[in-house]
Amino acid sequence: MIESSGKGDPARSLALLWRTSERSSRKGKPELSVDRIVRAAIEVADAEGLQALSMRRVAERLGVGTMSLYTYVPGKPELFDVMLDTVYGETARPEDVPGGWRGRLEQIARENWALYLRHPWLLQVAASRPVLGPNVTAKYDYELRAVDGIGLTDVEMDSVITLITGFVHGAARGAVEAAQVENQTGMSDEQWWAAHAPFFARIAYADRFPTAARVGQAAGEALNAAYSPEHAFEFGLERVLDGIEALVNRRARPGSPDR
Repeated sequence: MIESSGKGDPARSLALLWRTSERSSRKGKPELSVDRIVRAAIEVADAEGLQALSMRRVAERLGVGTMSLYTYVPGKPELFDVMLDTVYGETARPEDVPGGWRGRLEQIARENWALYLRHPWLLQVAASRPVLGPNVTAKYDYELRAVDGIGLTDVEMDSVITLITGFVHGAARGAVEAAQVENQTGMSDEQWWAAHAPFFARIAYADRFPTAARVGQAAGEALNAAYSPEHAFEFGLERVLDGIEALVNRRARPGSPDR
């Protein structure tokens, strides 16, 4: 299931995101607020996935009638936008990060990695139309400042952040999928390979595919699995940062045609 942001009424979504207006709960009703409703919605998505998210399910979690939510939130599309903006506000944004721009980008990557693992449903969101809320905007501004003043153009700065966050998105998807497979099958990767290894021997796998057999064995022994999401993240992040460093260094060279 893929959900997209920005499907709600623009005026209502922006008013909700920036809290330009919020009605108080009426007497005799349980105390509600936009923040409390959003937090309950996030808890539903974290525990049950986006497919379970509905205004009715959120109301059940809060112990109130579904219609009472509409006093605060126009509908599910607007609620979803605020959910996204809220969780993106969780990333830490320290100003003093060692290691220069490379250290700052690494810190950003690790914060995004942790965010996806806390809220796996974010991986099901098509965010080509960004939520223009305060937390998303602050996050983007902070991430851009990590590479401000290092010789890149504004477009390149934006592209570097897109590259980093896009890499993390893909790596986190692999980590979440690996965890889901283990939960669904009740079998670890090590157990799965142990069960399948005798069959590979029968089909003379090493004889027919010697390179795959050699490399696969080496990787499996090093990682203790056929695939390690953590290793893929660490290895990939270093290579992405190496590529960005090559661009920065090229910009800094005297006489470079890019200068």
